Amino acid sequence: MLSLLKHLPQSLIKISAVTTFFSAACMSHAQTSHTELSSEQATPKPPETISVLPLEDLRVFTRAFELIRTSYIDEIDDRTLLEYAIKGMLDELDPHSSYLNKNSYDDLKKLTSGEFGGLGVEIGTQNGFIKIISPIDDTPAQKAGIKAGDLVIKIDGSPIKNNNIGKAIEKMRGDVGTKITLTITREGVKNPFDVDIVRDIIKVRSVRSDVIDQHFGYFRISQFQVNTGKDLKNEIEKIRAINTDLHGVILDLRNNPGGVLMASIEVADVFINEDLIVYTEGRIKEANNQFFATPGEQFSGIPIVVLINGGSASASEIVAGALQDHKRAIILGEQSFGKGSVQKSIEITPERAIKITTSRYFTPLGRSIQAEGIQPDIVVEPAQIIPLEVQKRITEADLSGHLTNNKTSGNDSSLQTIIENNATLQRDNQLYEAVNILRGLHLYNRSHQAHTQH
Repeated sequence: MLSLLKHLPQSLIKISAVTTFFSAACMSHAQTSHTELSSEQATPKPPETISVLPLEDLRVFTRAFELIRTSYIDEIDDRTLLEYAIKGMLDELDPHSSYLNKNSYDDLKKLTSGEFGGLGVEIGTQNGFIKIISPIDDTPAQKAGIKAGDLVIKIDGSPIKNNNIGKAIEKMRGDVGTKITLTITREGVKNPFDVDIVRDIIKVRSVRSDVIDQHFGYFRISQFQVNTGKDLKNEIEKIRAINTDLHGVILDLRNNPGGVLMASIEVADVFINEDLIVYTEGRIKEANNQFFATPGEQFSGIPIVVLINGGSASASEIVAGALQDHKRAIILGEQSFGKGSVQKSIEITPERAIKITTSRYFTPLGRSIQAEGIQPDIVVEPAQIIPLEVQKRITEADLSGHLTNNKTSGNDSSLQTIIENNATLQRDNQLYEAVNILRGLHLYNRSHQAHTQH
């Protein structure tokens, strides 16, 4: 091989050295990190075997490289061209592998910590366009009406198709307070339309909680960050301080694009007792892992409903799939996104990295979610709940001389009352159905226990 290098162009020798270093960096980092988005620095070390490209293929690459260097209309330095080459390789692998320059790498590290600048969307690519996987809660994108599944075809009037997707994504970043116009195509909408969004600092609050109808704990996870598991436990303590007599729990993972793999493990561990949560399989030994719950669960004996939709991806699907396989929760809503792969960010310089897919994950029963998604146990499409006006009916209370009721039940918690008094449930039919199911399960369990005692 060394003798062959003497006859190759100098630029090819440089490229071969870079490729060897790049391969070593990928191998060594895969042995040190299991988080989905890891920003740890890898110490490159040579892999046991390095595959050698056929000489003719190397000559083709070198010829193309030299032609671009010497013939392109503008002069481009070798380092930039090599970065383009790396980026091109990654862009062709899958929608989730990518080259991270300084800005992109900084954004990734901020994203996992929960604060970053931009619009507030998780994105992928589809047919040369930017696809919105999910808008993030309480961000400019969500407030502007961006929805999961939207395709961005233009940015500030410039078409994206067949152009550099990476540059288009970088264009979405900008100074806080500046406006950007996205041209969107949406399923069910005939023509493309423009959405104006003002960039802002995105501070993602990973977990929110509430109590619905006095006895149902509601936990919303918008994104899986490094501290999401800890944040969820803190929110559970807050809810239990309000009401210790919970009849059911709702875990809302809708429009949650995923995030840190270990955070999803920690969240699933809250609801599962000593069972397999997820396992991963990849080409290298270090990519094959199993993750188990620890003893004890937070809501033993309390029914759980998990809400998902087309914006629920990756780590969200790990949690929903684990609870579904263990029959620990009813999954309600729509089919999830179907991102069943794990990415690792691999630092190749202090300011640059690659994000590369290293493994697929599987639910405890061996289901791969990749391009399939989680199928809900109960399908509920989004709809608006509008109480119908009905003509006043004559009841016993309307009859002259009716007997009075000397006792009052003091129970005014019918579902109709909930809808009328709770604007959130009236707007959100999927959440309403989750409450409906939990109320039914509680009533059934209570009557079953009473029957058993007699």
